[in-house]
Amino acid sequence: MKRFWLLAWYLSSLAALERPEVVFRVYQFPANQIPRIDGQTNDWAMVPESYSIGIEQLKDTVNQTPLDRKDLDVKVKVGWVKGLNRLYFLYEASDNYWDFRHPDLHNDIFELVVDGDLSGGPFIKQMHPLKGYAPEEAHFTFHGVHAQNYHIFTPPGQKDWAMVWGCQPWIKQLPYANAAYDYRFQPGQGGKLNLEFYITPFDYAAYEGPGRSVESKLWENKKIGMSWAVLDYDDDQKKTYRAFWNLSHKTSMYGNASDLVAFQLMPLEKPDYRAAWSFTVLDMDQREVAFHDDSTGATSWKWDFGDGQTSVAQHPIHRYAKAGEYVVILSVDGPGGKSQLSKVWDVVLR
Repeated sequence: MKRFWLLAWYLSSLAALERPEVVFRVYQFPANQIPRIDGQTNDWAMVPESYSIGIEQLKDTVNQTPLDRKDLDVKVKVGWVKGLNRLYFLYEASDNYWDFRHPDLHNDIFELVVDGDLSGGPFIKQMHPLKGYAPEEAHFTFHGVHAQNYHIFTPPGQKDWAMVWGCQPWIKQLPYANAAYDYRFQPGQGGKLNLEFYITPFDYAAYEGPGRSVESKLWENKKIGMSWAVLDYDDDQKKTYRAFWNLSHKTSMYGNASDLVAFQLMPLEKPDYRAAWSFTVLDMDQREVAFHDDSTGATSWKWDFGDGQTSVAQHPIHRYAKAGEYVVILSVDGPGGKSQLSKVWDVVLR
């Protein structure tokens, strides 16, 4: 019965999200290829373009601005790493007028909202479900606690990189978040901006710090609620933004987690082509070893057993003449090109 209710709750949480016809994907980075937060895009070259979310997926729900890529164009990729409760982002944007001269909220902004456990519902003090609740108390007990809103300045100019719209500004600091930019323009100019950052989602983010807080646990195939909006200012003198492009297609995504969209944390992508192999010692006294090709997409093989002997069989068995520690190399060829894998002193015989 408990499992039934948990399943019913989970399905109802997904149904409560906006755009139920789409589930966006979060790319899993291998543990040895975690993106370096330096504002550069090279760490993201491995991420297929099918993970990119462009401005065509966004809608201006405030001013109904028509799409014009000459005015503004954005692309976002999202990643995660198994074992780390972090979400990584690459935000690439081209704008004909970058507005970041002011010291306040008047700034081009990438507004990100994350609900790591699909708890749903309002999470800002202005939307507190209890009428008459004191705004001051609502701020410290409710605002940003079960879902978080980051106003990320693009770029920040002389400001901090983000404003956490909630009671817990500590979540934008190391080790819970980090950000780096790369751009070559001044306020009022056009150009390209790269923003690379990570954040830590929280099921419960307390105002006083991490002591009572609970990070959102991330695992393969888990679905989370998330959305973002691009606030595009185009005039230093106007107090409001020209456009509010958001992924949810519902303006209130900024303060209600039920108005977010679904994202799924994907398993590791299997590479299309790579050399891989394993081995088994069949007889240690005879120094007989069975090698097994584990490559993908290979059509020819060459083994170098490290003792001067070679083989072109896919799964050879080799007998070594003497004890030793061997460097064994498998070179493969196929439609995807050439690949090679060397293992140093994995094969040790007595």
